[in-house]
Amino acid sequence: MSFNVALSGLNAAQKDLDVTSNNIANVNTAGFKESRAEFVDVYAASLLSSGKTKVGDGVLTSEVAQQFSQGSIKFTNNSLDLAITGNGFFATVPELNSLETSYTRAGQFKLNQDNFIVNSQGGHLLGFPVNADGTSASVSLSTAEPIRIPTASGAPQKSSEVDIRMNLPAGDSYISSAPGNFDPEDPLTFNHSTSVTIFDSLGDSHIMTYYFIKDDPAANPNEWMLFASVDGKPIDLVDPAGDGNTNPVGGAVSGPLSASGGLTGARLIFDSSGDFQSQIPADAFGGITTRDFANHLPNGADTSQTIQIDFNLDPLGPNPNEPTQFASNFEVTSLQQDGLAVGRLTGIDIGTDGLVRATYSNGTSEPLSRIAMVNFANEQGLQQVGNTGWKESITSGIALAGEGGSGTFGTINSSALEQSNVNLTSELIDLISAQRNFQANSRALEVDNQLNQTILQIR
Repeated sequence: MSFNVALSGLNAAQKDLDVTSNNIANVNTAGFKESRAEFVDVYAASLLSSGKTKVGDGVLTSEVAQQFSQGSIKFTNNSLDLAITGNGFFATVPELNSLETSYTRAGQFKLNQDNFIVNSQGGHLLGFPVNADGTSASVSLSTAEPIRIPTASGAPQKSSEVDIRMNLPAGDSYISSAPGNFDPEDPLTFNHSTSVTIFDSLGDSHIMTYYFIKDDPAANPNEWMLFASVDGKPIDLVDPAGDGNTNPVGGAVSGPLSASGGLTGARLIFDSSGDFQSQIPADAFGGITTRDFANHLPNGADTSQTIQIDFNLDPLGPNPNEPTQFASNFEVTSLQQDGLAVGRLTGIDIGTDGLVRATYSNGTSEPLSRIAMVNFANEQGLQQVGNTGWKESITSGIALAGEGGSGTFGTINSSALEQSNVNLTSELIDLISAQRNFQANSRALEVDNQLNQTILQIR
């Protein structure tokens, strides 16, 4: 019996050494969780035996239990390196359309040849589908899909509106014969100009310039003429009446809208306090619209494109978004348009909630997916499958999916890795203890052998 007891102790000490050695070997393995050998005594007794004199039958390894405590966070320069702070696991599948899901805390991800986010074993990182505003469309593992970073460019968007705020100098002089002698190439025929970059339907850029001409103060005080050009080529503004003249507020004829050559412009009218009163023509949407770009886009873009020049007219009174006519310099305080050039992918941002967002060179961003987080009722019941991965088992409970930072799920850190939670100092002490136990049980086995030899030698 003593042989078996000593042998069980020897096996237990060896198991302790094995577990400790494995922990030490993985001290630099990202996402690794240390294990602990847990032992129980063996005590076998029959129904009629006396428990007062029964000796134990040795020791058995009850479980090699993994310890899922938080590992320290190491920051990196790779935005696809991911670390979880708190509870949860990443979910991966070995192939597209596979249902064989594995779970890991190791976040050393990268892009494969097809632009899917994968780990070093080729496992595809799963994410939830998202809506256009970045909210999750679903948080079920059944709808999670491998996350792919798009290679296509961000789609262009043609300009349709330009918002402009400015001050036109009240003291500017009237240019003789204006606006009939207006020439966009001759700065002596207009008072001021400003330009903005606009985009056509193909994402090509064009320079749209606005020219402001002070009207004759004797005939039309506090009024300015507006003309426009695209890439230096004049473009007509819409004249609803089509007669080259318009009636301002009050019904009096304000004067022609046309320059030399029949170019149609617009008129901006201020009061004696410099407040913007009205515009001619008065667009139903509050702005002044250009004719279509039929003669300005030779590159095959949509020639029906028009631009609405919005001066934010407020008929109720002064508004900080309107243009003004004060006794100060010409100043453009805002000049914005709503078009977009073709966007090239410039980066990937991953939020603490796992939202993966692509950013493009045209200033836009697009939510792509939300990294799936998974948790279990009993983490120690997970089945180890190697490569710092686990699979669901009966004792672990079913996988519970959710978003990072919600409920009991931890947060996701981009450009970071969770290091092994192995405490090297503690492991070295455990190694010494396991070695001592092994030697002690070896000595007990040796003594038992000597006693057995002594008994056999009795004559």
